[in-house]
Amino acid sequence: MRSRGPLATRLLTAITVAAIGALLALGPNSRPAAGASLGQLNAALSAEQAHQQALSASVARTSAMISSLSGQIALVRQREADVRAQLSAERVALARTRRELLRARLRLAMLRARLARARAALARQLVSGYERPQPDLVDVVLEAHGFSQLLDELNFLGDAEHQQQQLIALTRRAKAQAAATARRLAALADAEQQEALAAAQRVQALAGMNELLGSRELALAHARAAQEAALAASQARGRELENAIAQVRAEQAAAARAAAAAAASAASQSAASGGGEGPSPVASSTAGTTSAPTPAGPTFSGSGGWAIPYAVVLCESGGQDLTPNSAGASGYYQILPSTWKEYGGTGPAAYLASKAEQDAVASRIWAGGSGASAWVCAQKLGYAK
Repeated sequence: MRSRGPLATRLLTAITVAAIGALLALGPNSRPAAGASLGQLNAALSAEQAHQQALSASVARTSAMISSLSGQIALVRQREADVRAQLSAERVALARTRRELLRARLRLAMLRARLARARAALARQLVSGYERPQPDLVDVVLEAHGFSQLLDELNFLGDAEHQQQQLIALTRRAKAQAAATARRLAALADAEQQEALAAAQRVQALAGMNELLGSRELALAHARAAQEAALAASQARGRELENAIAQVRAEQAAAARAAAAAAASAASQSAASGGGEGPSPVASSTAGTTSAPTPAGPTFSGSGGWAIPYAVVLCESGGQDLTPNSAGASGYYQILPSTWKEYGGTGPAAYLASKAEQDAVASRIWAGGSGASAWVCAQKLGYAK
């Protein structure tokens, strides 16, 4: 197994970081623009929330990859530790074998020296036997001076013959032992060297794999950190957008209250100037339509162009035909799809219909004020009881 070098590691890290950078660059960079409408802010917030979901999913996938890679790294490191322990044991065995080899070489040298001495002694004995004729047994008996000398001569001849046979046997054994020891040591040294070399190669391969997996883990950790930073930035932008939306709605509500107060003041002045003859135009436009009195303020019904009080319209949509927000409400009156269908709206959503149809559906929902609770802004402005 070949391990990847530093160049491959750097390329892997660079490619991973570049890919994450490209992914992050695709996300929105929505910040509240000065003078942005409520619809634009809601659309930007929806896009930012979708971007946050994508980043959260990406962070989760990267974390899963890091977790899986950490398991692989732990397995490889454990395998590397086992192989290193095996290599250490084999090195100890190799050192022991080398000591045995040294002792065996010394023994081999001793055996060879003994073999050389045995050969020399045998050679001298053979030369001596060749140079001096073998004594005849009759001559020994005739030349002996007494029985005791005869026994000594016979024992000497027997001992000489026995010693010669021992020298021959010793020479043969020494030669065989020396040859066998040399062969065994050569085979043992070769086997130990091959095992040590194989273990060293396994350690090198596992170290390379460990380095590669470590570089991948580091690259993924950098990628996850970049994703988390982008997610945090997106969440911060989302909070800015929410604050901007709240501020715009507060301004619209304040404007609606001011308009309602001005209209009430104008209605009071008109009633006072008319001497109390009949209801005001605003009151007549709503008289008999509900059992509960509604707050003073312009409703702009009919020729005014709105089916519910204008203050509620300003608070809900700013008078614009908005696309669906995060809850799904859309159009001039911010009507939910389920409510839109319930009150006879055509199409899947309010913003896709004409203003006239939206006016008609909103009028049915409002029902002269009894349905004012369907709008949050109507509750805030005091229209809903």
